Order: sequence, then C-alpha cells, then structure tokens
Amino acid sequence: MDEIVLTATTGRILGTRPSRRLRNEGSIPGVVYGLGQDPVTVSVEWPDLRRAITTEAGLNAVIQLEIDGDRQLSIVKDIQRHPVRRDVLHIDFIRIDPDSEVVVDVPIVLVGEADEVTNSDGMVDQNLFALTISAAPGNIPIEIQLDISALTIGDSLRVGDLVLPAGVSTEVDPDDAVAVAMITRSTLEAMAADEAAEAEAELGLEGEEGAEDGEGTEGAEADTSDE
Repeated sequence: MDEIVLTATTGRILGTRPSRRLRNEGSIPGVVYGLGQDPVTVSVEWPDLRRAITTEAGLNAVIQLEIDGDRQLSIVKDIQRHPVRRDVLHIDFIRIDPDSEVVVDVPIVLVGEADEVTNSDGMVDQNLFALTISAAPGNIPIEIQLDISALTIGDSLRVGDLVLPAGVSTEVDPDDAVAVAMITRSTLEAMAADEAAEAEAELGLEGEEGAEDGEGTEGAEADTSDE
C-alpha cells in the first residue's frame, strides 16, 4: 500500500468563527494528540484529506501527518460532520506507535450466496456491521469477510465464527450475532394467510359433513313415523 502523507498547518485561531472561515476557504480544523505529547491544533486542506480517507483503508488509513516539517504516524480518531449536509466540520488525529496496537473499528462484509435461505423465501439479516479490533498499525485489515453460503433458515453466524487475520484480536463477545437467516415478514404473512385459508376450508368441510348427517337422521325418523 502506498504511503499516505498529509500536510497539516499549525497556528490556526481557535473559535467558531475562525473555524467557519477556515472551512469556507477549503480547510478543515483539527487537532493531533496522543503518545503522551501535548495536543496540537492544526488545519488540513479538504481535497488532500478527502484523498487520504477515501482509500481502501477508509478511516483506518495510516497517515504520515507532516507538521512543521516533522512527520508523525497517525490515524483518524474522530470526524465531526454537519448533521444535515454531512460536511466535515472537524477532525481528530491520534499519534500512533508503529509497534504498538491500536483499537479501531473494521467493516464486516458478508460474502457468498445463502441459496438455501433464498430458496426458502428467507433473507439474511446483518446485525453487526463493524468489529472493534486491536492490532498494530501494519496489521489493520481493510475489512473482515464472513461467508454466509452454508446458512439455512434459523441459523446464525456469530463473532466467534469470524476468521481474524494474524496479529488481530477482539474483545467483542464471541456470542454476539453477526448475521441471522430468517423468514421475511411477507413470507410469514403469506404462510399465516395460507394456514387461515386451510383452517376455514376444514371448518367448511366439517359443517357440510354435519349437515349431511342431520339430513340422514331426519329421513330415518320420517320412515319410523310412517310405520
């Protein structure tokens, strides 16, 4: 993977108005902290930041943050976005040690086709979309894949079923469900309708049989009276 270098400028003025002015000029205000060093307020050019966080690694990209000529290994710790427009308002970087583990969230991607579930008019519901892991910066996976091909209705795959790469661990409960194969609501409604129709049909048949029995009895009584 190519090295990602992002230049950060120091000396920005703190406050809401200066930050808004920075964003209007195409820069994003931020802060860098971690490894026992003092936090440093910075700003980064939005086009450069966008390129840095839209690689395959996404927000887990390891970035060489260049500050005043000095490069510091870092990752994005937090991004604050506008609640409506989703514009980036502020970004936090955390310094990292290449030989020490960091805690990040990695996407879980379902792969394969659950044919038995599909053939049973069911669906696979994904409950967990990201896994919190610990790994050294060089071992952070882009994603964690989970094969759902063998799923059948009623089955589930859990965190314990995930195959983690070497050097990657998680403290998430292994019993937490990741994907569940289930009957869809429309299928359940159709099944319920079919059962109701069958029940009505059975009641109708019982009613007809009862009526026929009644007619036979009346006839027998009539024959007796004639005698």
